Amino acid sequence: MSEQSKVSLTEEQICEVERQMNIIRRGVAEIIPEEEMRKKIERSVVTGKPLKVKLGLDPSAPDIHVGHTVVLHKLRQFQELGHTVQLVIGDFTGRIGDPTGKSETRKQLTEEQVKTNAATYVEQFAKILDADKIEVNYNSTWLAPMNFADVVGLAAKVTVARMLERDDFEKRYTNNQPISIHEFFYPLMQGYDSVALESDVELGGTDQKFNLLMGRQLQKEYGQEQQCALTMPIIEGLDGVQKMSKSLGNYIGISEPPNEIYGKAMSIPDELMIKYYELATDISMEELESLKKGLEDGSVHPRDAKMRLARTFVRMYWGEDAANDAENHFKTVFQQRALPTDIPEKEVPAGELEDGRIWVVKLLSTLGLVPSNGEARRMVQQGAVKINEEKVGSVDDHIAVEEGMIVQVGKRKFAKITLK
Repeated sequence: MSEQSKVSLTEEQICEVERQMNIIRRGVAEIIPEEEMRKKIERSVVTGKPLKVKLGLDPSAPDIHVGHTVVLHKLRQFQELGHTVQLVIGDFTGRIGDPTGKSETRKQLTEEQVKTNAATYVEQFAKILDADKIEVNYNSTWLAPMNFADVVGLAAKVTVARMLERDDFEKRYTNNQPISIHEFFYPLMQGYDSVALESDVELGGTDQKFNLLMGRQLQKEYGQEQQCALTMPIIEGLDGVQKMSKSLGNYIGISEPPNEIYGKAMSIPDELMIKYYELATDISMEELESLKKGLEDGSVHPRDAKMRLARTFVRMYWGEDAANDAENHFKTVFQQRALPTDIPEKEVPAGELEDGRIWVVKLLSTLGLVPSNGEARRMVQQGAVKINEEKVGSVDDHIAVEEGMIVQVGKRKFAKITLK
């Protein structure tokens, strides 16, 4: 890099470096270190050689939500700047599981679970990234062949004290909670991915900072030029408070039906709209600045901005036609307070009925309107369940089932009953 710092740039090249740096800075929490990032961009502009930008992901769950896409959108920006995306599927590290933020040892995944989840991830990433410009790597390629001597050599590069600087390890150690030795190998292996690929830049959430810096440290230990670490903010979920999470139910899944995505997006708190736009959509920086200004001076109504956000999400994941349909559905059902015309028909088997009736909790589960009986109970208790537009009063109610009956859960889930 010292040689690169001596290279003289033309005025045109200086402008290009500034343009790329402005795009790279969009929405980021931290660039470590930013001056090195600039020098890497300068070298790339001068030589025409793209940077290798890495994102490591362990396939620990089969579906991704909008919170996961924050780093993917940043990767897309790097793609559009002409750089190379190195997508690392942690099929080997995934068998251990990232201990980040965990208060206890994480259950290891089977090889079959990892393979199934990895295939699903790659398919979903293509909704955001240019699939033709991705280098997909599986870290078992270089980690699985390592022998015990290789592993000992890798472990010798980092001290236990360095590992215990990591917040979750430090807390567990202080609280006398167990830390398995194999958990120390997760950041080592993720860091070694950067060595194996000779990455220039690595992306991750702010909670991944320790892992990203481990890549820098190991590259130095192995005599390589160190990567820059770029951290992205963790996006709050629909509750506006906690990190977006499927377990908390405050998420928007990118594979959910268009109407569901649109409806959920309309419940995003007003104060988080710009953050969602900036981190989780593909609108241009110019459009973003115009939107910010419009919301500040009152020329753009928050409701209109939110409808545009909802439409943008559906368009990104399902296409323009689906976005039009979802917006029309929302206007019909929620603004005009009319039942939708395309309510799916769901069958209630006669065997589920007793004297023509069924427990309301069982009814919601049978119709697939809730993921569990516990969720069904919560929705009834919250007054979010209606039968033929009449609110269900108690979780103990047994419903007299009729052909054509309309069951509604929340604002977006409907089913028309058919009897067999």
